[in-house]
Amino acid sequence: MSIPPYILLSAILFTIGAIGFLVRRNVLVALMSIEIMLNAVNLALVAFNRGMPHNLNGQMFAFFIIAGEAAEVAVGLAIVLSLFRVKRTVRSDEADLLKN
Repeated sequence: MSIPPYILLSAILFTIGAIGFLVRRNVLVALMSIEIMLNAVNLALVAFNRGMPHNLNGQMFAFFIIAGEAAEVAVGLAIVLSLFRVKRTVRSDEADLLKN
């Protein structure tokens, strides 16, 4: 299969993630939307790497992005849990802990 269908799918996934991040107010949905956008980037990197099979840079970048996603999930869920303990909600509008 050629590269353009993968890039189209990647663009669709990135758009869905961006819309989900911008529209929804739930912090958990925002984190999932960020994950969708990062996975769309991974798909594009691996798809472009198929065009140059002797060069594995796209797959290496995708691997490091996946490692970064794991760290982001750990930190993000810790923040969501602490926000829920203090405010009893996970809506991003209620996250005003730094205000006086």
